[in-house]
Amino acid sequence: MANGERVREGECLCGAVRFEVVGDLGQVVACHCSMCRKQTGHFWASTDVRKDALTVTEARGLKWYRSSPGIRRGFCSECGSTIFFDRDEGQSISISGGVLEGATGVGTRAHIYCADKGDYYEIADGVSQFPASDR
Repeated sequence: MANGERVREGECLCGAVRFEVVGDLGQVVACHCSMCRKQTGHFWASTDVRKDALTVTEARGLKWYRSSPGIRRGFCSECGSTIFFDRDEGQSISISGGVLEGATGVGTRAHIYCADKGDYYEIADGVSQFPASDR
């Protein structure tokens, strides 16, 4: 471990993409935009980490899709797991909360793009909701 910081591991459903994260995880943000819903089948819930804290240890299945200018999404080409959301600008990368092993110790900070959410569910957890981004 680097300087006593916690190391967390994660992987896709089939194990063709594995990674380690050193240090703290950001609070989860749930994105309800139409692109995230189409990619995941529901909404995308992710935590942010520093790019320099992420090490991909198995990249056999890792593929990137450029979904819009300045944004790419990482997924496993073998099992289809949605794993990463990466902005070209910035020092952090978003990781799907569901691919992290074990308890994360983080909670949900916000729901974003709620104006685009599906009509088949309600958001009733008491967490802040934003019609677009919270940035």
